[in-house]
Amino acid sequence: MSASTEKGMQSGVLPWSANFRVVLASSMIGIMGVSLLTPVLPQLKGVFGVGDAAVGLIVPAFTLPGVVLTPFVGIAADRFGRRRTLVPLLVLFGVAGSAIAFAPNFRAVLALRVLQGIGGSALIMLAITLIGDYYDDPRRSTAIGINGGAIGTSGAIFPLLGGALATIRWEIPFLFFGVAVLVGCYALFVLDEPVIDDRQSIRAYLQGMREVLSYPRALAVHATVFTHFFVFYGLLTAMPLVLGDAYGLASGRIGLFLAALAVASAVVNTQYGRLSGHYASPTLIAVGFGWYGLSLLGLATGPSLPIVIVCLLGFGVGVGLITPSLDSTVIGLVPGRLRAGMMSVRTSMLRLGQTVGPVAFTTAASVSLGNGLIGYPTVLAGVGSVVLLGGGVALLVYRAS
Repeated sequence: MSASTEKGMQSGVLPWSANFRVVLASSMIGIMGVSLLTPVLPQLKGVFGVGDAAVGLIVPAFTLPGVVLTPFVGIAADRFGRRRTLVPLLVLFGVAGSAIAFAPNFRAVLALRVLQGIGGSALIMLAITLIGDYYDDPRRSTAIGINGGAIGTSGAIFPLLGGALATIRWEIPFLFFGVAVLVGCYALFVLDEPVIDDRQSIRAYLQGMREVLSYPRALAVHATVFTHFFVFYGLLTAMPLVLGDAYGLASGRIGLFLAALAVASAVVNTQYGRLSGHYASPTLIAVGFGWYGLSLLGLATGPSLPIVIVCLLGFGVGVGLITPSLDSTVIGLVPGRLRAGMMSVRTSMLRLGQTVGPVAFTTAASVSLGNGLIGYPTVLAGVGSVVLLGGGVALLVYRAS
């Protein structure tokens, strides 16, 4: 089925075409760059002889390139085509990620993670952009929900898979990244290039982007994207270290705990099309931050392992509410000719949050205060209180407006 045909269909069952399979695979690979490795972080400390702060750089090294490069990827996708942009990124992601299995030292690991991060910088952004290209509402909301469900499901599977593979050899999770090369080859032959009307000169394009980004609503949305992923990836980096050090769990069991978060997110994502028909996006986002706050405060108490699972499930509910609501809002801000550019700014804020969050959580926990360290419970309690208060205020402001 062609892209134009998909876009013109407004009702009925969402078609599971080759285009949509590429969308889902690209999103799942984008999430793989972090979720596959989080259970392996404690093991890498021993392999390379580094501490928490150093191993915490595994995530920022991957996410940092996206902060700078994603807007340029968005421009390229809008100007030269989605397929020509997506395929090289998938191949680079797979090749650089697999090469880490042969890295001689930790510096080489970080260097290859940066290259892999260049490849992964805009995969999810391009996938969501393609949804905006191929579908109009109500199909668009359904597609976003299914894509979010795929991200959440992969977020549940990949920690389990990464932890299980790492119990065999620490290199195997990195070799698994090579699947992205296969997806890139598939996309090269099957992905339909959306027809984007009214392509502009670079100067006119950038002027249009400046005007859109000056809207207060756009500024608020992108600030919310940063906050969301700052908290989300800060927790994803901190929890494996907490579960390994405080609870003595190995990589395989850490993966099981992180899977609880992702399962809850996936379940909520699959219901997003229905939820969005009853509640506005700002309401869903504010409620999601409420779940964040309550879950973080629960984790800060150092509870038993069953309560840890409950808190991670609650946090996953927040992820499932916030992520598709933000994506739907960003897609609707601009016309198709600016869509990839706007999504690239969203992804830059996402990558900035992914980069700063893990460093902030691990660094803050290791700061000395008096005779001891601040520690993860204090960090979790502080962040939880802030996001709970912020979500409540945002909901009141929206209801009053």
